[in-house]
Amino acid sequence: MGRAAPILTVLCGIFVLWYLAAIWMNATWVYDQASRSNTSVTLAQVIPQTMAQERPLLPPPHQVAQVLWDGVTGQAVTSKRSLVYHGYVTLRGTMMGFALGTLLGVALAMAIVRFRVMELSVMPWAIISQTIPIVALAPMILTVSNQIGIDNREVPKAIIAAYLSFFPVLVSMIKGLRSPDQMQLDLLSTYGASEPQTFFKLRLPASLPYFFASLKVAVAAALVGTIIGELPTGAVEGLGARMLIGSQFGEPLIMWAALFAAAILAGGLILIVGWIERAARARMGVPA
Repeated sequence: MGRAAPILTVLCGIFVLWYLAAIWMNATWVYDQASRSNTSVTLAQVIPQTMAQERPLLPPPHQVAQVLWDGVTGQAVTSKRSLVYHGYVTLRGTMMGFALGTLLGVALAMAIVRFRVMELSVMPWAIISQTIPIVALAPMILTVSNQIGIDNREVPKAIIAAYLSFFPVLVSMIKGLRSPDQMQLDLLSTYGASEPQTFFKLRLPASLPYFFASLKVAVAAALVGTIIGELPTGAVEGLGARMLIGSQFGEPLIMWAALFAAAILAGGLILIVGWIERAARARMGVPA
């Protein structure tokens, strides 16, 4: 309970501020309707009306929770109105991009640590690549994919997700693979260890904390990239598509429910990475 108290305190503060903001923003519509009908309303009358509007400027938490619950449990998971279905579509693109980005990040990190020329030639470009706004890059990736005959919309989303997720893995793996000090390297050299043995016995175990820390960032970045990739592609499936539909048709509750579904999905993926980390560290004898 002691550890949970600070978290619960922050959550309570967020909910209080959220409700106050919802009352303030949604009251505009209530006062406007009262003005049109030449009636006056008191604050006691305004507050309940700001809590149950069909299209509020800022939906209060209980409305978002209700729409989110209906989207998850209110219909079959195969329904195009189900957030479970749209979450699966986004998850599929996220995992494709996450896997591609992780492989690319690890491969580049190994090459940079092994070859000095790779650090001098590749690393600056990897850093520069992260300065390009992904919102501007996504339509370009879609256009190029169409030009070369890739009709599968999963591919552009996976590329965008990989683009956002590879860099945290790259930087952390470089740091992790270089974390053993010179005394440890000299000791293995004294034992006659080969370069592959040094990598698997020393460098790889030493890089695990850095690697899994980067995976938690990378998987969340891949999810963001997938959602961004769904926006300019004209997708009708996925959490990004639900956010876009809610925005275009003036349905903020749909948009907020999809947003929170994405947050829950990201939290679940990070928890899974944490479980895999604990299993891997235990298997390799690395202390927690």
